[in-house]
Amino acid sequence: MTSLRCGLLAFALASSAWAGPPPSFDHTESTYRELELFARVLSHVQNNYVDQVDEEALIHGAIKGMLDTLDPHTQYIPPDVFKEVKIDTSGEFGDLGIEITRKNEQVIVVAPIDDTPAQRAGIKSGDQIIRIDDESTRSMDLARAMQKMRGPAGKKVLLTIMREGFNAPREFALIRDYVRIASVEGALHGGGFASLRLKSFQANTGTSLGKELQRLRSANGGKELKGVVLDLRNNPGGLLDQAVAVADRFLPGGLVIVSTRGRTGPLVSEEKSRARNTEAKYPMVVLVNAGSASASEVVAGALKDHHRAVIIGTPTFGKGSVQTLIEMEDGSGLKLTIARYFTPSGRSIQEKGILPDFIVPDTKDGQLTHADQLRERDLKHHFKGEGEAIDPKALKVSLPPTLKPLEGSEKLGDYQLEIALGYLNGLVASEGKSSAAGSRYY
Repeated sequence: MTSLRCGLLAFALASSAWAGPPPSFDHTESTYRELELFARVLSHVQNNYVDQVDEEALIHGAIKGMLDTLDPHTQYIPPDVFKEVKIDTSGEFGDLGIEITRKNEQVIVVAPIDDTPAQRAGIKSGDQIIRIDDESTRSMDLARAMQKMRGPAGKKVLLTIMREGFNAPREFALIRDYVRIASVEGALHGGGFASLRLKSFQANTGTSLGKELQRLRSANGGKELKGVVLDLRNNPGGLLDQAVAVADRFLPGGLVIVSTRGRTGPLVSEEKSRARNTEAKYPMVVLVNAGSASASEVVAGALKDHHRAVIIGTPTFGKGSVQTLIEMEDGSGLKLTIARYFTPSGRSIQEKGILPDFIVPDTKDGQLTHADQLRERDLKHHFKGEGEAIDPKALKVSLPPTLKPLEGSEKLGDYQLEIALGYLNGLVASEGKSSAAGSRYY
């Protein structure tokens, strides 16, 4: 996403850190003329500006301005912030636990991370952060906002929030804490059905998923699971190789999971599933919403295209581009968009997102509360997708057939999960056994 999570990268990265070869330039005459113009302007400012200038700040500002003309995911990251970014995918850091983005020069909350100070304080997706402590966020870049929200654990940070329904901005006092992300959390439900929530794709998420599935089987008396709900709601992405590992676990060998294409168009890379550690053919549901982005969309797209899972929820974010992190000589970083990714069927989900098979709202009242939630299509300078983008506001609720409510699922307080479990329960009941139900997914 165009966002920086205060701690965890919210992007499908080609790698967690990448240092490519020295850049090569097409030194055309026009390029030299523009560089000379830049040098002259810099010289005038240095020699004639009314006050002494910070030359480093001028150069960094020029770089930021240059990158601001590109897509919203390409960013310059100052050295002090980049030092923290490099450890973000470790799964442990100290901050508030908020993933943020920019829209109309404002800092917007994409999603709070589960069990963090932000979630406990009641911060919600779509909240506009007006101020951080005593500093306005108007035109504040994401790196600066992230830096201000991070710091020593136990210290208070005051966020001024504007939200739809508020008559005026309100202040939220949050205490920084060490955020330890367990990227995979599982639960066993009645009848041998399981749900797995993937909060992000960080280092070893694929391995953690395998261990959690084994734990759930043990909790099920050693018997195979009858069906699985893979919950990718509000999962903003992370490491692309871990998204591939997650999809790989549910697909037989030799199937395309995701492909990427770079500047010149031809295929850059193609990731395929491997014939090992593949899960049984139990039926699956993938839950998604507008907060499901990037690496989450890779997984949902692969399982959907290969008919391995039914997708339930609301349309995803629609980020179909791949970024890499490049460390510069001075310790700063460049997060650069290097490719677009495509689902196995060759579809680009850029701007469109993954459209669920069944549109299910958050709550029983039938209101699609995420229809207005921020998506890729709302971001300045975003890449245009292929074909016409779907307007989430035009979608209608479409509950899946063969629903057989799973006993006790209504007590979960999660309507979409309740529907997903009821759908799986109905499938298994109608087919007579889980293996027969699962055979339809390949």
